[in-house]
Amino acid sequence: MALTRKFVDELRAIVGKDGLIVSDEGRLVYECDMHTFYKGLPDAVVLPATSAQVQAIARACRREKIPIVPRGSGTGLIGGAMAARGGVMVGLNRMNAILEVDLPNRCATVQPGLINLWLTNAVRERGWFFAPDPSSQMVSSIGGNVSTNAGGPHCLKYGITTNHVLGLELVTGSGELVQLGGVVADRPGYDLVGAAVGAEGTFGLVTAVTVRMLHAPEAVKTALASFTSMEAAAEAVSAIIAAGMLPAALEMLDSVMIGAINAGVGAGYPEGAAAVLLIELDGPNAEVEAQAVRAAAICRERGALAVRVARDDAERALLWKGRKEAAGAVGRLAPTYLLQDAVVPRSKLPLIMRQMEEIARRHGVLIANVFHAGDGNLHPLICYDDRSAEELARAKLANEELLEAAIALGGSVTGEHGIGLDKAKNLPLQYADADLNFMYRLRGVFDPDRVMNPDKLLPAHPACGEGFRPQRPVVPAGAWV
Repeated sequence: MALTRKFVDELRAIVGKDGLIVSDEGRLVYECDMHTFYKGLPDAVVLPATSAQVQAIARACRREKIPIVPRGSGTGLIGGAMAARGGVMVGLNRMNAILEVDLPNRCATVQPGLINLWLTNAVRERGWFFAPDPSSQMVSSIGGNVSTNAGGPHCLKYGITTNHVLGLELVTGSGELVQLGGVVADRPGYDLVGAAVGAEGTFGLVTAVTVRMLHAPEAVKTALASFTSMEAAAEAVSAIIAAGMLPAALEMLDSVMIGAINAGVGAGYPEGAAAVLLIELDGPNAEVEAQAVRAAAICRERGALAVRVARDDAERALLWKGRKEAAGAVGRLAPTYLLQDAVVPRSKLPLIMRQMEEIARRHGVLIANVFHAGDGNLHPLICYDDRSAEELARAKLANEELLEAAIALGGSVTGEHGIGLDKAKNLPLQYADADLNFMYRLRGVFDPDRVMNPDKLLPAHPACGEGFRPQRPVVPAGAWV
């Protein structure tokens, strides 16, 4: 849609000349998130610095029925921070302050543009940390983490973002500035914070977040176990949990990913292993030492080739560097990949691994696996060359079949990345029409004119009431149509 000169001038008056981007080259920077499969140019990008500016932008857009697309660091993987229908993109990166650290109440209040890791860095010397740790935590914003309800390797023990958000300041799609939740943990009434976390910008724009802070554990121990098969590693995961232990993290990587990481990062993962299991334990020192011995024994009972324990912080950091940079290392295998985020019950991991191997063979695709094995959150990277329409078609078929397989095993289409534009079509696999209809009506309470992040999260589906309509196709670069 084309914005009128009068409306553009109104935006400029709200955020100032240096807070408005309307040039072609400037807007091009914002055409996609890290899932570059979906592209859509905003008609304007605004960079507010205050909640009052965000509220003024929302009111102006609602009045003119212009779509609003919230954006943090743009590190999402679901086509969520791109302008499917044009409109105004609201970049919240300039709102990146730590407003208050309140350790007596075990919380902090921050602006949405604050980088995730910066909060832990600010309190580390005092012995505290912020638990949610997506692999992009060095660059992803806390507002974006709230939007998608991000997880991370340590969500097995510490939970996902929603478990650490106490309160939100939110500018709704109707232009109201509301306070949801707060420092007091047990508040009367509906859990509107829980509803807003993971809403992917369809309720409004988050302008402040009050988060839970945790005291750093006394001891941390990280080990790497190698196996002759993915199934054996998956069985070790279930056995460790069944033994009564709750590791901080249980991450699994297959042989394809091991090779890419060693070549790209030099993490020193064992060559020749079919799978490795990255195990991290934390807590009181005596407990961690005892659990490390038990976890290693369980791995050996399940046929582990070797169990290597990091000797110091430097070696531990190197083991995690390999895991954290796994997605980038896949660039050595193929120019492009589809990254899936399905979840299965932990006990179903051996079965889904076998099914995934069969899917890869059937469609002739290479799949590199790295995932949060402790909670069954899969992250298969389906590799293909985007210069080949035929390879893309096979990758897409494998992607859809994998999602359906996960749902059939009692899983979910997403564990931490969210839905965005990428998986909206898949939600009917998981939810009944009545469920989708209720979600659509709830969205309307916060955003009655449906200007907030349109086409994201909820599918174009008859259950979504008057929202049902064929979606305008968003054609990726190197179109296959």
